[in-house]
Amino acid sequence: MAEALFARRLREAGITSNVHSAGLLYDGEAPPPDGIEAMAALGIDTSAHRSRKMNGEMLRDADLVVGMAKEHVREAVLLVPPAWRKTFTLKELVRRGEETGARAPGQSLHDWVSSLHEGRTRADMLGASADDDVADPIGRKRSFYEQTAAELDDLTARLAKLIAG
Repeated sequence: MAEALFARRLREAGITSNVHSAGLLYDGEAPPPDGIEAMAALGIDTSAHRSRKMNGEMLRDADLVVGMAKEHVREAVLLVPPAWRKTFTLKELVRRGEETGARAPGQSLHDWVSSLHEGRTRADMLGASADDDVADPIGRKRSFYEQTAAELDDLTARLAKLIAG
């Protein structure tokens, strides 16, 4: 869900990008029907999407790594320790961006992300937190997928606006 929503928001902001998603568990899994329907209600067809398992190459190649929960950030940083400076939960990234300010005209994404990283500690990623984690809808009712899709739509819109500057 987040991949499709963020890609759309970046396109709408006029930002050329490659947005990819990956998780901790499986390769090749189709989205659950409730997830497909929740996204269709937002005008996005995710029926052809297939899951990918996160790996070191994709983390090293990424300019920005965004996890839905602290556990995703921890796993990414354990897999590729230098990724720490560019790996955030979505909620953390939006919060820090709104506190610090949008990317300035001419400022590289790398420099903006580095400014958001200042003051973070790895201990900040311990545990779980509603302030930092987007709840996973897998195995829940369709209404939960719809709530998650709406939350992700809001967060990705805010992040795209921050990146656009």
